[in-house]
Amino acid sequence: MNIDIESKLLIVDDLPENLLALEALIRAPGRLVYRADSADAALALLLEHEFALAIVDVQMPGMNGFELAELMRGTERTRHIPIIFVSAAGRELNYAFQGYESGAVDFLHKPLDPHAVVSKVNVFVDLYQHRKALRHEMESLAAAHKKQEELVQQLQQTQHELERAVRMRDDFMSMVSHELRTPLNTLYLEAQLRQLHLSKGNLANFTPERLPTMIERDQRQIRNMVRLIDDMLDVTRMRRDALSIKTTPVDLATLAQAVVESLRHQAEAAGSVITLAAPAELRGEWDEFRIEQVLTNLLTNALRYGGGKPVEMVVQQVGNTAQVAVRDQGIGIAPEDQGRIFEQFERTDDSRKHAAGLGLGLYITRKIVTLHGGQIGVESAPGEGSRFVVDLPLQPPAPPADTQKETPL
Repeated sequence: MNIDIESKLLIVDDLPENLLALEALIRAPGRLVYRADSADAALALLLEHEFALAIVDVQMPGMNGFELAELMRGTERTRHIPIIFVSAAGRELNYAFQGYESGAVDFLHKPLDPHAVVSKVNVFVDLYQHRKALRHEMESLAAAHKKQEELVQQLQQTQHELERAVRMRDDFMSMVSHELRTPLNTLYLEAQLRQLHLSKGNLANFTPERLPTMIERDQRQIRNMVRLIDDMLDVTRMRRDALSIKTTPVDLATLAQAVVESLRHQAEAAGSVITLAAPAELRGEWDEFRIEQVLTNLLTNALRYGGGKPVEMVVQQVGNTAQVAVRDQGIGIAPEDQGRIFEQFERTDDSRKHAAGLGLGLYITRKIVTLHGGQIGVESAPGEGSRFVVDLPLQPPAPPADTQKETPL
């Protein structure tokens, strides 16, 4: 990797003329030379800059070069800076040995050989630049490796999501097939049985007294299939954000009474009874069809999982909000499941044991309530039944300025 690396060099000498002469020798493009006329000045520069090399005169007033080197070796920031000592003393003083003991990498004697100085400086500058380039390369590789790990994690997460989506699709198709097969099989068997009676001339089962019951059975199975298909269509609309509401003035108390009455036969079949506590009138602006759907879903779930015990619906006004609470005394819902039951296709293990279903009712219910600017919650514990509470503003929320027109279903 080609990168431009600037090298900083530090020269330390108490004589200005020596500093000027040494700087003239080692100056080159891509290098910055810093001068210090004492060890104290050198320490100040060392705290501010990262140097590729320090050329230090041994004999200086105050702190000498060896003492400066000892301080540099004792500090993490400066311990790795190469030091070349320069001395005018004779070789017999054995300064070189003392310099190497202080951590020097080389030793030069005055008068300096210009060629030797330039060569040595070039070597250490090249080493510094290679070291910096290698560090940069390692950091780049580490960053690339981290990025690769993040991409792998994202791919794994995407794979898990795709696998979950495939499982949900397979489960959904299996549940749909099962749910549709049940009413269809019932209708098919009823039709075969009627055909058998007709072929034998047995018309006793087709008397005016028996026909209403027969028709009611057929209608109930057809309604089950229509409800299932409507749920699937609603989920498709929700995924496209195409599910809309059309608000009109509605008497929620009257609507609740109508829903309870429509489920009377279903409650009797479940061995249960639905009680309703509501005011004489509770008016607001809602989508009547969708709110009826919410009430029906909540009551149907309560009957389905209520264990044949009474189901209670309470409708009341709380401030500027209409509140609907549906209470059953059935299997209940564990705390860890109370959040996910409002997601599509989600059902608890206990609910699967008690009744069939797609796990769409509460998902659709929450979406409808949210579109009305309301909220839904549940209070429950295993074996203690459940209480679902819906709060609906009496007036619909104002739509955003760019979505004033109703989205068609």
